[in-house]
Amino acid sequence: MDYIKFGNTGMDVSPICLGCMSFGDPDTWLHKWALKEEESLQIIKKAIELGINFFDTANVYSLGKSEEILGKAIKKYANREDVVIATKVHGKMNDRPNGSGLSRKAIMSEIDNSLNRLDMDYVDLYIIHRWDYDTPIEETMEALHDVVKSGKARYIGASSMAAWQFQKANNVAKQNGWTPFVSMQNHYNLMYREEEREMLPFCEDQKIAVTPYSPLASGRLTRDWTEVTKRSETDFIAESKYGSTEAVDKVIADRVAELATHKQVERVHIALAWLLQKEAVTAPVIGATKMAHLEDAVTALSVKLSNEEVAYLEEPYTPHTIVGYS
Repeated sequence: MDYIKFGNTGMDVSPICLGCMSFGDPDTWLHKWALKEEESLQIIKKAIELGINFFDTANVYSLGKSEEILGKAIKKYANREDVVIATKVHGKMNDRPNGSGLSRKAIMSEIDNSLNRLDMDYVDLYIIHRWDYDTPIEETMEALHDVVKSGKARYIGASSMAAWQFQKANNVAKQNGWTPFVSMQNHYNLMYREEEREMLPFCEDQKIAVTPYSPLASGRLTRDWTEVTKRSETDFIAESKYGSTEAVDKVIADRVAELATHKQVERVHIALAWLLQKEAVTAPVIGATKMAHLEDAVTALSVKLSNEEVAYLEEPYTPHTIVGYS
């Protein structure tokens, strides 16, 4: 595994990040396709064996269970200082007042709750999961700065927002001498490229690490659409992202399949190779529920696409309604 710098920082990460939304408790959360603890531990172990050192979770994933599983796996299979751990804050953790959002109260409580579940003294990257329209951005950025200065996080990042919001947040931080965001985790894949309009150029210009989520469009870029999986039957979030654009998206999926056959590789290799060759992209966040998913992701690192092949994959794209933030 060749490691790369994380944006404009000195931190080294693998160019593949293992997303941990797939790990938790399918009986108590909305992701009915999630793996329980024992299966999850083996997936994380395999990732470490393959050289992946970057892991992304969130407080809201299975309401904390994902963090617990990741913490157990790192303690069991890795040296804490050799891995990069990211978690997130914003999601609704309970129905009580201050049970969600990016207020100072919520951030200060949730970083401690996340560290307790992870059984760690700090996270390497603390990410705001969404924009909080009910909290002044100054309050959020100062609280995040204090989290970093307390030693509970090394860096901060953001996810799923408009480019103007992201730029505003970093400007507020810089004007006040607070810690700025060093990464953006956004929705980006061959079927959804709206981030190319503003967010990706901004991140590339500012040397901000980009870690796209849903890089394979929830499996739609990797398998025949007639194939039924537990996730395809129960993942209503994926349906909300891609259900209304199936007609135009299928043309792209068919081209991925065609090119994979021509190059004698798997579809996942083509979809990830396209993403990995984008200058702005640092490390796609890969969800894995099988060992083969990890192996395929690592293999994709060695697959190269010509300019003509990239153009062929991109040519059918049509503008999409924004999905991932509002």
